[in-house]
Amino acid sequence: MNVRRLALDALVRAARDGKYLNLELDSSLSRHELSPADRALLTALVYGTCERALTLDREIEVLSGRPTDRLDAETLAALRLGLYQILYTDKIPPHAAVNETVAAAPARSRGLVNAVLRRSLREGARPHLPPDDGTAEYLSLAYSVPLPIVSGWLRDYGALARMLCEAANRTPPVTLRVNTLKTDAGELLRRFCDSGIEAEANAICPDMIDIRRASAVTGLYGYGDGLWFVEDAASRIAVAASGVRPGDTVVDTCSAPGGKSFSAAIDMGGRGKIHAFDIHENKLSLIRSGAERLGIDIISVEARDARTPDPALLLTADVVICDAPCSGLGVISKKPDIRYRDMELAAGLPRVQSEILAAASAYVKPGGTLVYSTCTLLKAENEDVAAGFLDSHPDFSAEPFSVYGIDAPDGMLTLLPPVHGTDGFFIAKLKRNA
Repeated sequence: MNVRRLALDALVRAARDGKYLNLELDSSLSRHELSPADRALLTALVYGTCERALTLDREIEVLSGRPTDRLDAETLAALRLGLYQILYTDKIPPHAAVNETVAAAPARSRGLVNAVLRRSLREGARPHLPPDDGTAEYLSLAYSVPLPIVSGWLRDYGALARMLCEAANRTPPVTLRVNTLKTDAGELLRRFCDSGIEAEANAICPDMIDIRRASAVTGLYGYGDGLWFVEDAASRIAVAASGVRPGDTVVDTCSAPGGKSFSAAIDMGGRGKIHAFDIHENKLSLIRSGAERLGIDIISVEARDARTPDPALLLTADVVICDAPCSGLGVISKKPDIRYRDMELAAGLPRVQSEILAAASAYVKPGGTLVYSTCTLLKAENEDVAAGFLDSHPDFSAEPFSVYGIDAPDGMLTLLPPVHGTDGFFIAKLKRNA
């Protein structure tokens, strides 16, 4: 089986059908029996080619003399795939990158693909980039992050924008939250290491483990027994910041696929009640099946628009978790296709987020806690939404917190991938006055 052919097919189908790249890759992996090495190669090729598409397209135009919008989808994908291997991988021999990619390319364009790839090798196998002047235009081209995103990061974070661009193209580990209702982190880490898994304790959260080069996490030790679930440390920090305790009543307003509800249930020692809502009926099964696998029985699941609170639960919750829909720019290292979404569509998100946050606050009892979080890195969706909520809800105030040595003295925290080693994430802890 030509892995390049599979990668090419996945890239073309994702672009043509508008599917999420991770779902298309999962579908390809499930349809074909591949060795662990080939599974890892296919994953690296698909994600890597996608994340570097802007830079690769410029290179294609320089080397072929043709605009990319004049190329058919299969030929463009083959050129991107081949150049990605030449320019951005160090373990694939150049002759393999060229020969295998040409063989996978459409017959009608193999001559063009071969010529472009070989010219890249002759010219030093380096991207043709302009001088580094630190502008948004340069950073966008060099790191293949669309210009609107880079411009937003420069506006919001200044010099850190370059570091955010660099982090967008790194491969992060898979982080697991240990189900301490059943085991502990030390024992689980020992079992992973004994079975040859490259694992280490998470640098921030003592009840989390980082896994590297795991081609199929569901095949790891303890999955079927519910000893762990996949959750980034940033999400776990958000739950820890809430201060949830055994016996609490919790509402998770936008809960699918359930990670924060699971984390809260474990922190609660399996005692109390969690109401997990999500607008997408088809995603509720993920919460139910995950809770069953983990042995958690305090979560009730229901389809509900987060902008319409359940009247029966008003002013009853000790903790409300409001992880609002967002532009997702904090997780583009894990989901590289997110960066290519139309950012104009994200312009309306702060209004929706504000509506959801206001509705979520109706569940919070006097003295209770409301945690607003997103996995994005734009202040318009983060600090501005939280500040707007506080301005219009004088019965709430920002609550300072400190979690795992990370301090948020004003009650708001932005986790940055190059600084904290987590997903990009925003957390605001808000308290209803007693």
